[in-house]
Amino acid sequence: MIDITVHKIAQIILMSRELDRAEGELRAFIDRLSEEEQASLVAVMWIGRGSFEAEDLEEAKRTAFEEATTPCADYLLGTPHLSDHLENGLDALGLSASDDEDELIRGG
Repeated sequence: MIDITVHKIAQIILMSRELDRAEGELRAFIDRLSEEEQASLVAVMWIGRGSFEAEDLEEAKRTAFEEATTPCADYLLGTPHLSDHLENGLDALGLSASDDEDELIRGG
């Protein structure tokens, strides 16, 4: 189970698509997440890019927590295709951010 809501991941996906306008806001958002949320976020991204399988979620979270040597926002913003990896990771875990993304776009 991930320790971050799909809604928060949807917010990160949307902001990461608009980095030139929303980088500061995205950095602040990620920095405000708990360590557990940040580790889950990184784990979802790793699953989405194929570094871990969905069934290895707990190992991915543990690895993300143990190997955190740079600020999470720096690490994630330095990752090409972040939004795609997050969406793919959620999909691999049987989750979807589509409804949350639509709600956020509509201003909900």
